[in-house]
Amino acid sequence: MSAQIMTSLEIPEVRKLTVSFRVLLSLYAIIPLCLLIQLVDIVYLQGYLRESLPTKPTHFLLFQILFGTPHILASTFVLLGTRDYWVFYRRKLIAMTVAIAVFFGVGSLFIPYQAFYVLVAGWTVFHVLKQQHGVVRGICRLPSWAFYLLLALSVAAGLFIYIGIFLKNSLDAQQTEWIKQIALILSVGLVSTGLYCQRYVCTLLGRCFLWANILLVISSFYFYVQQYYFFAILVPRLVHDATAYLFYITHDYNKHHQCPQNFLYRSAARLKLHSFIVLPLLTFASAFVLQAYGDQAVSAITAFFFGVEVRKVITLGLLGYLALMHYYTESFTWKQDSPYRHFIGFSK
Repeated sequence: MSAQIMTSLEIPEVRKLTVSFRVLLSLYAIIPLCLLIQLVDIVYLQGYLRESLPTKPTHFLLFQILFGTPHILASTFVLLGTRDYWVFYRRKLIAMTVAIAVFFGVGSLFIPYQAFYVLVAGWTVFHVLKQQHGVVRGICRLPSWAFYLLLALSVAAGLFIYIGIFLKNSLDAQQTEWIKQIALILSVGLVSTGLYCQRYVCTLLGRCFLWANILLVISSFYFYVQQYYFFAILVPRLVHDATAYLFYITHDYNKHHQCPQNFLYRSAARLKLHSFIVLPLLTFASAFVLQAYGDQAVSAITAFFFGVEVRKVITLGLLGYLALMHYYTESFTWKQDSPYRHFIGFSK
C-alpha cells in the first residue's frame, strides 16, 4: 500500500466501517507470541520446533490458504470487481502484464536464477515493509527524511534476512556470516535511527506503531540468527497479510453494502448474504481450490489433451503473476487520488 495512505481519520457517515488503528496494532502481538513459543521450545522441548518447522510458512498449505493467497486474490477481486476501476487503471495493468511477460520470458534466458530471486525478494520485502510504514505514516508524522531512512534501513535489513534464509543452502559459511553481519549492522542502525526519530512522534499510539514496525524487522533478524526460520518469515508475513485484508474487506463493505455494484455482490444480496462476508468467502474458497487442486487439475488436462504434464501452472504461474501484479498495483491504488480512497476511512 502507498506510503501516503493515511491522511485523515474522518469518513462520511454513510460508510459504516473504518479501519481501526488499534486493531492494526494488535496484529503485532504475533511478535511476543512467537518469542514465547520459542522460549517454550528451548526450555521444555529442547529445540524440537526449530528442527521440525519448515524453512518458510509457504511450505504449509494451510498457511497459504489462510494468509498468503487470500489477500493477493482479494487485491485482484477489489481491483477488477467493478468496471470503473478496470477502466481507470487498465493502461497500467496492461503495460505491467507485458513487462512481466517480457522480463521473465526473455530474462530467464540469460539472467541467473539467483539474480532473479534477489530481484523478486527485494520487491517482496519492499512491498511488505512499505505497506506497514505507509499505513501509519500519518500517525507518526515523521519528517520525510526520517520516514524514508527508517524504511530504507528496514528494507535493506529485511532483504539480507530474506536472502540468508531462502538461499542458505547455496551459500558457503563465509557468505552466510557476511550476510548475518550486514543484517546486524543494518538492524542496529534501524534501532538507533528509531531512538533518534521518536522525538518527532507526539502521540503514544504513534510511538507504539513506530517501534512495532522496527520490532517487525528486529524480531525477524533475531529468529533468523536463532535458526527459527519459520518464525522469521511468519512474523512480517502475517502482519502484512492481515493488515491488507482488513483494508480490502472494509473497502468492499463500504462500496457495495448499500448499493451492490457488481455481479458478485448483487448475487450475494439476492442470496441474503451479508456484504461483509462476501470477499472472505470468495477469496478463501478460491485460495483453497487453487492451492490444493489447481496444479493437479491443469497437469491432468494437459496430459489428457497433449500428452504432456505441465507442472505448477497455478501456484507458480498464475499466482506468481497475481502476486507481482499485487506488488505493483498496491503502490498506487491507495494513494490520495485513487478512487479506492472514497471507500476507506480510519479510526483510532
